[in-house]
Amino acid sequence: MTRFRKTAAAMATGLSALIVTPASAEQVIDVPGFADFLAVEGDSVWATNAGRVERWSRSGKLAAVEMARPCGAMAIHAGSLWVADCKENAVVRIDTAKAEKVATIATGIANPKGELNVVAGAGSVWVASDNKGVVSRIDPATNAVIATITVTPGTHYLVFGFDALWAISSDGKTIQRIDPAINAVTKTTALGNSPAFSAAGEGAVWVQEQGDGTVARIDPATGEVTGRVKVGKELKWGDIDTGAGMVWLRTTEDQTFVAIDPKGLTVVARLGKAEGSGALRYATDGLWTSAHDVHTLTWWPQPILTSAK
Repeated sequence: MTRFRKTAAAMATGLSALIVTPASAEQVIDVPGFADFLAVEGDSVWATNAGRVERWSRSGKLAAVEMARPCGAMAIHAGSLWVADCKENAVVRIDTAKAEKVATIATGIANPKGELNVVAGAGSVWVASDNKGVVSRIDPATNAVIATITVTPGTHYLVFGFDALWAISSDGKTIQRIDPAINAVTKTTALGNSPAFSAAGEGAVWVQEQGDGTVARIDPATGEVTGRVKVGKELKWGDIDTGAGMVWLRTTEDQTFVAIDPKGLTVVARLGKAEGSGALRYATDGLWTSAHDVHTLTWWPQPILTSAK
């Protein structure tokens, strides 16, 4: 049986105090295994786990689909969950209504260690498919690769936003803007140390510079860095998303996640206790985090997030 426990979320530190009533406390859900990367679908969330992906709501587990080794961040598109499989070297398509596999597309996987992501945009699904520097574009109508794009070697991380695909290479310390109309790189920008997961929203593209403990803000029109916010000593194995006028950053030190003011480039709240590595995704009325080291998913309702502003 799934067990829930409530904890008072008055653990904020940083530039603004967080005051939360018991009624708006976060909800912690015990999840056996290794729940990690997340994708929001309606009022539920999909999570990668050991040998499977699972769908959870605040009431408990809704579904599970076996996979060889699901890895990396996932995408929801065309009624399906798109997941990299680091053992199969492929992208797996799962019908979310039926919780069934419908296709396995042999794309290759650029980072078999699992730090990468599958994204959707411009009617396609995209994955970094070769560590030599290749991004593959999948057509959901045919479940086939319809284009491959040469990028900086070591490109593992993708995000789609502002009518472009953005590709990040940790080794190359670059972010590249790819025009989906021509399947080619149109801009390359230098970044700091160990850039990784990114998000598009709140007027910019945001990139974790994990080795520097910073988040870089990229102007989507010019592709240039327009500012940075210092979060901590380092940002290893975290995650990032946007929503409700904020940038949300999952961390591995000092707290569960932080709220960043995208205009002022300041950390305005630090929420939750440190729980090791995990992921984060913003939803319409709250935010999900995972913490695979302590085997939990946590739902943070909107009152907590509102008080973080």
